[in-house]
Amino acid sequence: MTKNMIINEKDNVGVMLEGNESIPSGHKYALKEIKENEYVIKYGQIIGRAKRDIAQGEWVHSHNLKTHLDENAEYSYSFAASEPKEREGYFKGFKREQGRAGIRNEIYIIPTVGCVNDVCRRLEKKAQALVKGSIDGIFALTHQFGCSQLGEDNENIKKLLCAVALNPNASFVLFVGLGCENNGMDGIKEYLAPYGRKNIEYFNCQEVEDEIAYGLQILEKFAEQAKDLKRENVPLSDLCLGLKCGGSDGFSGITANPLVGRISDRIVSYGGRAVLTEVPEMFGAEQILMNKCKDERTFEKYKKMIVDFKDSYIKQGFPVYENPSPGNKKGGITTLEEKSLGCIEKAGSTKINAVLGYGDTVEEKGVSVLNAPGNDLIAATALAAAGCQMVLFTTGRGTPFSTFVPTMKIGTNNHISSFKENWIDFNAFPMDEDGLFELVLAVANGEKKVKSEDVREIAFFKTGVTL
Repeated sequence: MTKNMIINEKDNVGVMLEGNESIPSGHKYALKEIKENEYVIKYGQIIGRAKRDIAQGEWVHSHNLKTHLDENAEYSYSFAASEPKEREGYFKGFKREQGRAGIRNEIYIIPTVGCVNDVCRRLEKKAQALVKGSIDGIFALTHQFGCSQLGEDNENIKKLLCAVALNPNASFVLFVGLGCENNGMDGIKEYLAPYGRKNIEYFNCQEVEDEIAYGLQILEKFAEQAKDLKRENVPLSDLCLGLKCGGSDGFSGITANPLVGRISDRIVSYGGRAVLTEVPEMFGAEQILMNKCKDERTFEKYKKMIVDFKDSYIKQGFPVYENPSPGNKKGGITTLEEKSLGCIEKAGSTKINAVLGYGDTVEEKGVSVLNAPGNDLIAATALAAAGCQMVLFTTGRGTPFSTFVPTMKIGTNNHISSFKENWIDFNAFPMDEDGLFELVLAVANGEKKVKSEDVREIAFFKTGVTL
């Protein structure tokens, strides 16, 4: 097996595939002498500057490499993306009266406010006896917010919870409120009214004598209808994949992320959708994505999203390059530019058709970019709320988490894929595109579950005051 790798002919660093005494696996080494302040090149792109002279063959990392990120970068637009050939394909999903098909037949219990989390958990526990037929599960999606938030935060919490309720994997949804919270039931109903959904019901605990008995009556009715739902052939154009990475390492940008990019391209070629997020982890590679925008209007929307996110960091006194994480660095990633260049590989080679605000749902076919931070659970929740029926999550360090849709863990290296086999669904190190695509279809068809399937968590992107 090759012990090192050169990614691009322009690079002046290579990657150690097998570590040695002086350079760990996944880390960089100098292909030639690099003088102080010279650019360090990986992926054919600048990932930083040398802090001092670096000898040929020397380990290149935080001790001798610094970021070259410009907080005040100017952006321009020059379209450069591919257009996949269209084809037909199918998976077995649950058809919905409105919108795209689901890959799961699930019932969600959604609290409007954290005060009723225990009620929702008790309803979930008692409702397990109702799981029969084709029902995949009944889940309480608890959270700590819904009251004491103001302005944009309060609006975003409402918007996101409503988007969760609209995810195609939900056959039925029960909203449970307290009755006195900021994120009141009237606002939820008003937001969802234009969608005309008949599969959603609501109640406030303060308005009924026995909230458990009342909620169970509704769940029993839901389960009676859901148990007889059948999977049917539906076009792959109904599938929407969320693209996310976390616990990235030096292998992420050369194995799992490019492999997921190929799957994204493949789904798009069937008329499907893929959504990329983690805006702060685009910094340093954002111009590449801007040049993939389908037109100047989309470019301007994407540019505004990037600039606004940077401004929010600066206004709060934080550098935009407060990244990578300690785990990233241990895995071989040195600068944010390097991390970002690997991160964006997940979007594949096709054009970007839409830019989505936080809490927005996907409409356009093809690749969309979604406004959300890099935090794993917050970003994955935003992807699922945008309408993704599944999240492809690449990782070099490993993580057991899941959002409220199947969250497939794709390992970047042999070690994590074997050491944490109970977490990792697929090893990307062999770059088996057909194998990963077949697994995605098997999960969509309900033939396989991902290893974190029984975990259901949500989290919000909160920026303002809590009373």
